[in-house]
Amino acid sequence: MESIQATKQRFGIIGNDPKLNRVIEKAIQVAPTDISVLVTGESGVGKESIPKIIHSLSHRKHAKYIAVNCGAIPEGTIDSELFGHEKGAFTGATSTRNGYFEVADGGTIFLDEVGELPLPTQVRLLRVLENGEFLKVGSSKTQKTDVRIVAATNINMAEAIKSGKFREDLYYRLSTIEILIPPLRERSEDIHLIFRKFASDFALKYKMPTIRLDEQAKDLLLKYRWGGNIRQLRNIAEQISVLEKERNITQQTLRSYLQVVGNNLPAVIETKKSESDFSNERELLYKVLFDMQRDLNDVKKLTLELMKSDNNTKVQEEHSSIINKMHSDTQSSEETLTTLVEDKRNSQEENNVEVLNIPQNISETQENKYDYVEEIEEEESLSIHDKELELIKKSLEKYKGKRKDAADELGISERTLYRKIKQYNL
Repeated sequence: MESIQATKQRFGIIGNDPKLNRVIEKAIQVAPTDISVLVTGESGVGKESIPKIIHSLSHRKHAKYIAVNCGAIPEGTIDSELFGHEKGAFTGATSTRNGYFEVADGGTIFLDEVGELPLPTQVRLLRVLENGEFLKVGSSKTQKTDVRIVAATNINMAEAIKSGKFREDLYYRLSTIEILIPPLRERSEDIHLIFRKFASDFALKYKMPTIRLDEQAKDLLLKYRWGGNIRQLRNIAEQISVLEKERNITQQTLRSYLQVVGNNLPAVIETKKSESDFSNERELLYKVLFDMQRDLNDVKKLTLELMKSDNNTKVQEEHSSIINKMHSDTQSSEETLTTLVEDKRNSQEENNVEVLNIPQNISETQENKYDYVEEIEEEESLSIHDKELELIKKSLEKYKGKRKDAADELGISERTLYRKIKQYNL
């Protein structure tokens, strides 16, 4: 069995991280078998190297090796590319074509981005994995093939299966052995080593001195997240090699290239309040107002009870919880509004952004444009006396002073209404 170090040298793999060594070891161990392998990992980690190792160390190494990028082939032609088609099978099929599974018979097919395969193609691929059979597009004749499949993907397969974008049975057939390649940020000791290799290669390619990083630049290189992994690191090394006249690269120079790629620098703290925070505060303000409206409904209910009853003291005792809650909630609502105002003003001072100025208390609404709170106060009085008087007036106006009809509308006796009319000097 070929050693890990010899395999890395043979395929140009750089790094001594234990996780990377374990990946290479698994590829070497599985190579002599015909087991299907699924290579997973983020984009740019170098997944394409593993199928090459597996093929070159297998008994199929003298047969064909075909790499297929499933995400780059249009959905309408993917079946024809993989399985071939018969003449006249569709518009433009002027001749019979052999697909990759027929051409690579006895060899290895690497299906990169296998998670992008359309569902009908997944059914065809499952049949190949189960019994080595496939049908050309437009043909009813079953053909056999002896192909080893190594697939790779950077998507979350569990999520794809859950959302119905990938067949669960196909996933289990592909992932008999699953090899996960770690992202570059988890191989921090290898980052500078790989960068030096790229810098040396580009110096040779463009016939110029090799760039070198000072200590601060090395430290920044190791702390950067590298969302694009090795592919991104290679691009950065090439850009600096071509564009920089000074071959000794400082931290400031390196930072300027990293900022172009994205905001992945370490210790970059976003201090401004996010839009979602302001949205949460608005929701809290609305909740306060809705609670006030709900309490107002309780007051209406209490008013009707008082109007129907001849014993107001008894009714007040029975509904004391509503009265107490009304007063406590009013105080709590004012405190909440005051807190919101302070948070808004502090946020505006700290972040220097334009935000909605909410008045510190309800009374201020009479002096500024935010008069919606004032309207609530004026239209919906919390006074039991005012509400009772208003209802009696409306009822008498509706029935043009007919006390019997007005009393029926209010749900009280005519005698009680007469007493209320005298009480309010109506």
